[in-house]
Amino acid sequence: MTKTGKIVYFLISVVFFILFDLFFSNEILKCIPVIQQNPVFELVYVKNTGAAFSILQNARNFLIIFSVAAITGIIFYTIKHIKKASVISLFWVSVLTAGIFCNTLERIMLGFVRDFFKLNFINFPVFNISDIFINISVFAIVIIIIKHNFKRNNETGNR
Repeated sequence: MTKTGKIVYFLISVVFFILFDLFFSNEILKCIPVIQQNPVFELVYVKNTGAAFSILQNARNFLIIFSVAAITGIIFYTIKHIKKASVISLFWVSVLTAGIFCNTLERIMLGFVRDFFKLNFINFPVFNISDIFINISVFAIVIIIIKHNFKRNNETGNR
């Protein structure tokens, strides 16, 4: 894929995941009074004024600035290294970017992040689609980096 093609793919993917997140978050929030609790999960509405695991409660401005800086850094780094990036890497970076963007957008527009998934089989914080995007994409990117470094070290004979 060409550099331009990769940039277009990345940007379209980011927009797609943002729209996906915003649409389904709103649809899920409409279902909260309808879906009943079960052993696996339930839908609840929580206004989260902090970050992951409710850290940095009421640090809205700091979280917005940090998130905008993270998004800006991710986009600039991705565009700078796009020639070497694989399509799968771009996919996961776009998921990460969309997740950060949607949480930031809610923080700016609402003053908090809307969390709604509650796991009933474990004591775990309530979370949302953006949180899922962020956590899964970070995990995938770490795996890609480890795999890439392992492959590079084996090709050069280093251990």
